[in-house]
Amino acid sequence: MYQPRNSINSDCENGRKSETKLDLLLSEEAGYLEAKGPRETCKFKQSRIVREIDVANRAKSFSLQLSHGPYRLEYDRNGRFLLLGGRKGHQAILDWYTKNIVTEFHTQEETRDIKWLHNETMFAVAQKKYIHIYDNNGLEIHRLKSLLYIHKLEFLPYHFLLVSISRNGTLSYQDTSTGKLVASHRTKLGSCSCMCQNPHSGIINLGHQNGTVTLWKPSMSDPVAKLLCHKSPICAVAVNSNGRYMATSGLDGQIKIWDLRVYKALHVFYNPKPISALAISDRDLLATGFGSNIQIRKDAFIGQQESLFMSESIPSTEIECLKFCPYEDILGIGHNQGINSFIIPGSGEPNFDALAANPFQTRKQRQETEVKLLLEKIQPELITLNPKSILRPKKEISVDKPAREKFDVKFKLRKHRSKTKRPLKKGAAAMK
Repeated sequence: MYQPRNSINSDCENGRKSETKLDLLLSEEAGYLEAKGPRETCKFKQSRIVREIDVANRAKSFSLQLSHGPYRLEYDRNGRFLLLGGRKGHQAILDWYTKNIVTEFHTQEETRDIKWLHNETMFAVAQKKYIHIYDNNGLEIHRLKSLLYIHKLEFLPYHFLLVSISRNGTLSYQDTSTGKLVASHRTKLGSCSCMCQNPHSGIINLGHQNGTVTLWKPSMSDPVAKLLCHKSPICAVAVNSNGRYMATSGLDGQIKIWDLRVYKALHVFYNPKPISALAISDRDLLATGFGSNIQIRKDAFIGQQESLFMSESIPSTEIECLKFCPYEDILGIGHNQGINSFIIPGSGEPNFDALAANPFQTRKQRQETEVKLLLEKIQPELITLNPKSILRPKKEISVDKPAREKFDVKFKLRKHRSKTKRPLKKGAAAMK
């Protein structure tokens, strides 16, 4: 359907006006880090930043020396609680606002990955053989014996799907609301140790040893897309919050930024050592970890940056995991000596939607949110590369049909055989 240019311009102006009105309601401003020159921000270290900020934010920077590493960490959707998991079996939940320990226990088994479920009352742990589900008191409430030797975990909160990738490359989708196994696909690409989700669409991205990244959804047994990202094995994969850009790192030391709308590489960063961990903040700051070093890049998805935004190092450690805290300017770092919490100005989204995630919610609000999520659960069949395509109505294509040709119907009379030639029946022949 043709739409005149004037109406398109008026729609754009109305959209800009509504956007400016909504900006008036966003009272909080994002943090920032200013310096004299454009390349001077990377010289600011945590010790100097902590001295310059207020007391409340100063307490958010801390370090925990733990002996059961290397550690993986995970923030819940509200950004209030921190889940810790050591490779040697140490598990803990920490309210990092108040530094109070909610629960702490030891599984006496190897822990490969940890993941929060729909809220802070339940979490999953990929242990030596099975996936174990625990509550916030440290009690085991379920054990998934159908999923064996899991390497990585992901959880889709709007679909209530626990996604796992096993040692032999089997991708499984487990519905945590009904307990059923929704789908199980064999990737046929060997062992996989890199997995992340697209928060915008629910697509699962897997990084493989042959340098490819495959995109999966539960309703298809084959990947919906496959990208050859590196000529070496994939080390880490991350997707930003709006699902437009993907960052990958390979064993060759390259960091590539991909546009998932056209599936093309935008630009490449080079590093002297392979990147072992990647993380993208709410405001699209890219954090990379290798060895004992952490590097922060600002506007990494816009263009090739000449210098780093921030650079830190933790001596005598090996970086295992990087996670940005939602709605906070905090970067959580897990390594073989414990965990660290660094302040990264401008990384967190200052304004939150209380209907989606509320860091200050009460117990009653949490229960209401849980019921609402169950009622509005999205079915696995609706996971697609472009979620907006589901909302689009089917276009009615108007095709000029050719006029039917007029033709005269000719009736053909049926020929009847004469009575003399008609054969007689058996009874009639006998009477004769």
